[in-house]
Amino acid sequence: MWGCRAPALLCVWEVRLAGFLGRRLLSSNAAAGKSIAPQCWNCGRGRGSGCGDEFFCAHCRALQPPDLTRDYFSLMNCNRSFRVDVTKLQRRYQQLQRLVHPDFFSQKSQTEKQFSEKHSTLVNEAYKTLQAPLARGLYLLKLQGIEIPEGTDYKADSQFLVEIMEINERLADAQNEAAMEEIEATVRGDFERAKELLTKMRFFSNVEEKIKLSKTPL
Repeated sequence: MWGCRAPALLCVWEVRLAGFLGRRLLSSNAAAGKSIAPQCWNCGRGRGSGCGDEFFCAHCRALQPPDLTRDYFSLMNCNRSFRVDVTKLQRRYQQLQRLVHPDFFSQKSQTEKQFSEKHSTLVNEAYKTLQAPLARGLYLLKLQGIEIPEGTDYKADSQFLVEIMEINERLADAQNEAAMEEIEATVRGDFERAKELLTKMRFFSNVEEKIKLSKTPL
């Protein structure tokens, strides 16, 4: 039964690999980010790096448009990894909403009102994505150019799909708490086995990373 789940768990392994690759991408992005600062739409000066988490112009304090090229991990001050400090994530979410929520821009210009709505929507989506392990994992894969189309059975073999359908059928037919607990115990056991497999996969990904680094020209 467990062997049939290996193909699906490989997707989780790809998430771990994405974490390692992501850190390298963040480093290279940081090095490449030393370009000329964009100009403020309001005063026309370089925005600078004033307070307000770079959302505001350092000179006129006008709210700037959101950077749609910025990934959710960077926006929420999280390491690009499958493991996320949820408490820290929540604090960051609250901090950003205190800065950009539309309620604080009711007396501002129409342009800033529109920007605040876009910022707030982006922050909400980033928080929602990174808070949930599954959404976080899928987003990590997406950052590496790997997308699993919604509603499809990507990389899942037929036996695995049959087992999932059987579990769903048992869940639908469960008439009492004892039946529910039995299903829960089965699923919990699978998660424990998944944890064991992921622990081993972590070592493999470390080895693969070292191999890639050794192949990189000096």
